[in-house]
Amino acid sequence: MINNNYEIVVGLEVHAELSTKTKIFCGCKNEFGAEVNTNVCPVCMGLPGTLPVLNKQVVEYAIKMGHALNCNINRVTKQDRKNYFYPDLPKAYQISQFDIPLCEKGYLDILVGEDIRRIGVTRIHIEEDTGKLIHADEFGGTLADYNRCGVPLIEIVSEPDIRSAEEAKAYLETIRTILLYLGISDAKMQEGSIRCDVNVSVRKKGQTEFNTRVEMKNVNSFSAVYNAINYEAERQIEEIEKGNEISQETRRWDDALGKNFILRSKEDAQDYRYFPDPDLLTFVVPQEKVDELKAQQPELPVQKIFRYINDFGLSRTDAETIALSKDKAKFFDECMALKKCDAKLLSNWVLGEITRIANERRCEIADLTLSVENLVEMISLIENKTISNAAAKTVFEVIVDKDEKPTDIVKEKGLAQISDTSALQTIVDTVLANNEKAIADYKSGKTNVLGFLVGQCMKQSKGQGNPAMFKEMVIAGIENS
Repeated sequence: MINNNYEIVVGLEVHAELSTKTKIFCGCKNEFGAEVNTNVCPVCMGLPGTLPVLNKQVVEYAIKMGHALNCNINRVTKQDRKNYFYPDLPKAYQISQFDIPLCEKGYLDILVGEDIRRIGVTRIHIEEDTGKLIHADEFGGTLADYNRCGVPLIEIVSEPDIRSAEEAKAYLETIRTILLYLGISDAKMQEGSIRCDVNVSVRKKGQTEFNTRVEMKNVNSFSAVYNAINYEAERQIEEIEKGNEISQETRRWDDALGKNFILRSKEDAQDYRYFPDPDLLTFVVPQEKVDELKAQQPELPVQKIFRYINDFGLSRTDAETIALSKDKAKFFDECMALKKCDAKLLSNWVLGEITRIANERRCEIADLTLSVENLVEMISLIENKTISNAAAKTVFEVIVDKDEKPTDIVKEKGLAQISDTSALQTIVDTVLANNEKAIADYKSGKTNVLGFLVGQCMKQSKGQGNPAMFKEMVIAGIENS
């Protein structure tokens, strides 16, 4: 539990791999899962005499993210060398951007509970990824896989505006969804295509200046970010309460143990000896291209949430759950575009049965055979009381795998709901005659037996009776008995 006398201050550095076909400075494939050290060449390995060439699409993708995060776009910019030695960096420098990032001074609005929080975005810059070190029990020492060297990254650096682990999680979820909406990254944390460095400090409530921050590297899941922030804040508060100073340092988060460990004292920019990359020219992005990329921006998650609430009357929770999934939002919007079904009923099916099936099959909704037209037609049949919810589940089991019209399935399987009063009354009379004890219980105040009686009626009708009509007729029958 965080001490109420303190405030958490968090800044996040999100690294997202871009989904280009080739790497940032060479023609090697940009793909995950290839055999170790097969997607490498002299350029991305930094061999003497090689010259990098900037991938144009990397710049365009970064500008798209800059527009989405309301940034200023620096049309004239450059690449810089960030110098440090580590075994996963064969060149002993990383090509990045230092003083003139491609995008800067933006913001992102996020939803936290009932509040809208605006988080400043300091910068978005492009850079190359490093390799990956492999540690395993099968061998002694460490091996290096350089396939990831030169994979294009954008680094999104937030202002220290985040004040809780909940806000950090909401910020990351929104960033990930925007990347997917823009189609510029697959944003798969489990594959390392989106990673996060977390900067945490604490200060007494009411204090305006920032205290010393601690960085935690490559925290690899949203839940890990949440846990890491709370752990580090509590650790710092405990040290301060003991009268100790907080040191600027980099720590490693161990999610399995639920704690972090010191790696090294924190480097500052001067430690990296940045200087302009002599092999890459200053580049200029035409204003026409900047404007063109802005015009391509889709409706983003927060905008979608408010549209779902205001236009369709969805609850805040349902609107967020749909909008924060590109897959669900796309399917929901395509269904609503047909203007043939109720939004709330559609939302229930998207978040209920459809999500359940997709999760069970470990696939996206788009991978199911289920078509927008068939689902909307089925929901329309429920709305006009042609079929019951129970019958709809039978229809759904077919259309989720086969492109068959729901009306044909209803006809073939005899699922049409019975609303004929005389037919239903006959069933109700039979059920009441066979359940005198249930009637007595109801009259004595045990009204929960009503559900049992309606269920018996539905069973007698083989699921085809209108449950609302059954309920009214059962109550009337009891009161008149």
